[in-house]
Amino acid sequence: MIQSLLPSQVCEIVQGFLLHGSQEQIINQIIVDSRNVVYPETTLFVALKGAKSDGHDFIEELYKKGVRHFLIRKDSGINIAGKEEGTFIACEDPLSGLQLLAAYQRQLYKNPVVGITGSNGKTIVKEWLGQILGQRFAVAKSPKSYNSQVGVPLSIFGIAQYHQVAVMEAGISKPAEMVKLANMIQASLGIFTNIGTAHEEGFSSQDEKLEEKTKLFEKSKFIVYRKDQVKSARYLEANFEAERLVSWSQEPGATYTLSVKKEIDKSKILLLKPDLSLFTFWVPFTDAASLENVRHAIVAALTLGMEAVEIQEGLDHLKAVDMRLTLKTGPNDSLVIDDTYNNDLAGLRLALDFMAAQRSKKRKVLFLSDMLQVGDAKTVYEEVAELINHHQIDYVFGVGKEIPVLKDKLSEGSVFYPDTESLLANLDQNQFDNDLILVTGARNFGFEKIVNSLQQRIHGTVLEINLNALTHNYNFYKTKLLPDTKVMVMVKAFAYGGGATEIANHLQQLKADYLAVAYTDEGVALREQGITLPIMVLNPMQESFVNLQKFDLEPVVYSPLFFLQLGKFCRNNRLSMKIHLDLDTGMHRLGFEENQVEDLLQLIKDYPELTIASLYTHLVGADEGAHQDYSLEQLELFIRMSAQITENLAYQPLRHALNSAGIIRYPEYQMEMVRLGIGLYGVEVNGKFDQALKPISTLKTTISQIKELKKGETVGYSRKGEMHENGKIATIAIGYADGYDRRFSNGKGIVLLNGHPVPVIGNVCMDMCMIDITGVEAKEGDEVTIYGPGISLKELAQRIGTIPYELLTNISSRVKRVYYLD
Repeated sequence: MIQSLLPSQVCEIVQGFLLHGSQEQIINQIIVDSRNVVYPETTLFVALKGAKSDGHDFIEELYKKGVRHFLIRKDSGINIAGKEEGTFIACEDPLSGLQLLAAYQRQLYKNPVVGITGSNGKTIVKEWLGQILGQRFAVAKSPKSYNSQVGVPLSIFGIAQYHQVAVMEAGISKPAEMVKLANMIQASLGIFTNIGTAHEEGFSSQDEKLEEKTKLFEKSKFIVYRKDQVKSARYLEANFEAERLVSWSQEPGATYTLSVKKEIDKSKILLLKPDLSLFTFWVPFTDAASLENVRHAIVAALTLGMEAVEIQEGLDHLKAVDMRLTLKTGPNDSLVIDDTYNNDLAGLRLALDFMAAQRSKKRKVLFLSDMLQVGDAKTVYEEVAELINHHQIDYVFGVGKEIPVLKDKLSEGSVFYPDTESLLANLDQNQFDNDLILVTGARNFGFEKIVNSLQQRIHGTVLEINLNALTHNYNFYKTKLLPDTKVMVMVKAFAYGGGATEIANHLQQLKADYLAVAYTDEGVALREQGITLPIMVLNPMQESFVNLQKFDLEPVVYSPLFFLQLGKFCRNNRLSMKIHLDLDTGMHRLGFEENQVEDLLQLIKDYPELTIASLYTHLVGADEGAHQDYSLEQLELFIRMSAQITENLAYQPLRHALNSAGIIRYPEYQMEMVRLGIGLYGVEVNGKFDQALKPISTLKTTISQIKELKKGETVGYSRKGEMHENGKIATIAIGYADGYDRRFSNGKGIVLLNGHPVPVIGNVCMDMCMIDITGVEAKEGDEVTIYGPGISLKELAQRIGTIPYELLTNISSRVKRVYYLD
């Protein structure tokens, strides 16, 4: 959301003039895509001319949708006849106008902005730095790889005043581009990742590219860079004042020294600060690319004032960035390295280094596409051949028109295809056996299809969903209801971790009356998978209005402003929509309060396009008898507010107030519908019918290794676990990246091994944890139950001071879901 502007201000900012319309109407949104209209009356559409379309061609359509503000090219020849209510601002170039608007908005933001550029790693450094800074600050980040002349301004429009720091990336492909990005980003801290061959053809030399890229830092207070990157380091040190430069290196001599010691599945980074103090970081990877990127992020976070301890907390929770040097299980005990993010020379070097760091396999296999945007192709492919031979790659699959020039330079047997489809048509998984496979290609070659074809979709940790148990629990609650009472089932948060699509499909077979999801995209996913039940969306956003209508989803409306916005959207688009009204009777989260009912009734009258499907409220403490008086007050207030609304309607909406706990505790208030949530998944939060419900999910994993340890030996990160007697530990294949909470560390967690409860010892790691199995017979490969029959989810939640909801919804999507009927 931008700070509100008047057309007169826009004219001044973009150096344009008012062609037609009012100078005093409010503008608070800026869009460049005609499909993104949410609140048309206050939206400014910037008509950009692209390679395949011209935004000016969509003005007629947008005007019919209610958009009234347009930034156009002064010589566009747009006919404004019949658009008397429109405000048209003309300027020399709408793209420049968009960028000037972004620069103006950036000037209004007074907190630090980090600007990242370089040939490789921009997006990963941005994502990782954002995750680390998020330990202390509210962080705004460029979405995805929005680093272009259009992407950067759109990213800036996403910075809100409450953000304490913003992290933006900037990408260029030719001279004169960076100065425009720099004027918008105005980076107070700059990061230069590295210099490589990407977009080489746009520059006369690498020196010119360096000069262009570093324009991002002209006004930066500090610039972070790696001193080991000799060419870029020399340029920065020759062209920027020393007091602005923050260098880091593997070796002494830089501002920060960050030396690395690699272990089997992690690395220790020893930090030496300028004051000669030391700190040790632990990171869960060993490859050169990740270690370079994470050290950029560490130094930037230090420069922004974060303490080393805080940074480590961020490192402990780093999430993988999709499509970037990801190791996956492949066919016939092979391993697949997914590097389908980009493929310039610098990226290939890092990917091959990553490959070299993996455990030995029978062969090294490389899937490689044409090297796009690399300048002198002959020189580049000669270097590619040298890299491949140096790393002793046994077999190459090449894709593209130029890459066959490598044929005579590589080992016999390498094969080449004109496109990815041809390769896939000839790809046989059985030709791989205990191989190490690197897949690296430019995005437009779609190499993710190769990875999807090769990777084995099995994770050592499995969440088993018993659909018979789900049916049992559903029917149990049905017995507590009157025959005519409808049931809305909550399938938000991936159906409490169980997998929304499969569970929704089963509920559809059980003839549930309604489903409820948290966000519009969850509802869209269900519709795309063939779910036809009515779906209520609890947290709709303005930008999702189009999808609500397109996929027949029914939003919750919780405030007069939101009602007005949705009503205007429907009227402007000549639509009708079913909605659900949230009445706040004491939760004080969202919802209409009693003193707003008169305003609500007027809105209902003003916007007949919106049909009230239901009225509902949420009980604060239905699961605790101590709150009974308050719950009853809520219910009576809800009945009173509902009556005031429905007596002014020509139809009768459904009413619902009871959740799973309320169904048990207050059955006399079931009204026309109830909402079944956690109870369906086997948790009876009142504690009255624990034995009547069945747990529907069992989280299982396996033992990876067993070790014998002596008294006094320590286990895990920070040596938090200690053996009090001689005994045995087992490492199991689940960690906090799978959703196993780190609070289960050091004996707080208990798992079930061959019928015996055994405690967690040491800190829970990202992908694994250790358990003390002293006195229990076990072998590597044995199954371990994290929760399910025999180990209560409620008890586990109590052990770490949380609720079963959190444990269920935290299970990572990388954990394979298996559905079965017993």
